[in-house]
Amino acid sequence: MTDGSADFGAAQVPQPTGTPERDVRPVRLSDIASAAGVHPTTVSRALRGGDGVGRKTAERVRAVARELGYLPYPAAASLRTGRSKMLGVVVPRLTDVVLATIYEGIEQGSADAGYQTVVANSGDDRDVQRLRVDTLLGARVDGIILGDARSDAGLVNELVERGTKIVLASRRLPGILSVTCDDLAGGGLAAEHLLGLGHRRMGVIAGEPYASTGVDRTQGFLEACSGAGVEVPPEAVLHSRFDVRGGREAADTLLRLDPQLTALFAVNDFAAMGAMGAIRDKGLRVGDDVAVVGYNDIPAAAELPVALTSISSPMRQMGYHAARTLIALIDGQQCESMRLTPELRARTSTLGSGSHGR
Repeated sequence: MTDGSADFGAAQVPQPTGTPERDVRPVRLSDIASAAGVHPTTVSRALRGGDGVGRKTAERVRAVARELGYLPYPAAASLRTGRSKMLGVVVPRLTDVVLATIYEGIEQGSADAGYQTVVANSGDDRDVQRLRVDTLLGARVDGIILGDARSDAGLVNELVERGTKIVLASRRLPGILSVTCDDLAGGGLAAEHLLGLGHRRMGVIAGEPYASTGVDRTQGFLEACSGAGVEVPPEAVLHSRFDVRGGREAADTLLRLDPQLTALFAVNDFAAMGAMGAIRDKGLRVGDDVAVVGYNDIPAAAELPVALTSISSPMRQMGYHAARTLIALIDGQQCESMRLTPELRARTSTLGSGSHGR
């Protein structure tokens, strides 16, 4: 067998066997070599972008491959290199615009390095997360990006102990390689903004306690308040789901416990939108009677009837760097965790109806 000629493609070329249903077979490297007038080894190198092939020859080989409809057979490349060139990605749900944007970055970072991605949703459920990870590893992905790391689950540490190449995105865990927004700093930005506007009685919609995003954002907010001499009482910090309904329910409870609250910090934009609904339900005006700050700055934040002040997190860059970090780890490089810088986007929900906070 000629070197590389077993690297079958998915496209079909005629093979006159006399049996109609068998008159096609996958395009081989030898087919491309024959059409281009070169050796199959040259074809293999040209298609892989390797050294030892002149530019004009490589361009001719690739043009012939496209004309014949050749597509590489991933399993054959995996046999040669010991790698699938596939990354597995697990996120809570891709219907969430934040996670979808992070995944777009992961996909771009992977593609730029010649990798493909396979994504699975866990629903933020520990058992489903484990099942999805096992399925991806069974498909021989080279590494895993987890966007749903939980502090109440031992899966990540188990994977690291087994030697799995893994990077966390969005959420972090102590001692585990991760690419996240600097959520401590982001929470601090929210507090500094509200304190600067004169607010002293504030509440926090803190998200789920197992997610570092909510924990760090809340901690950053409370530390900044304490540093300014303003103490937020424990009863004014309420955990909730990360969705609109969770934010609405939490805000309703906080405003019932202390009707004198003048500001709410929600650790994501969806919860903040729910909080804005609860404020309106009480006949109060968002931004005038009660200020609201969200987190992530999703595209809808600036387009709401009352534009939402939000902490902008670099979601796409987070995904991109997570993919490149994982690929570097797979390549045997030393890698360090990254915390990307957030920014405040001040709008009407804190500046009031007389502002032009867009």
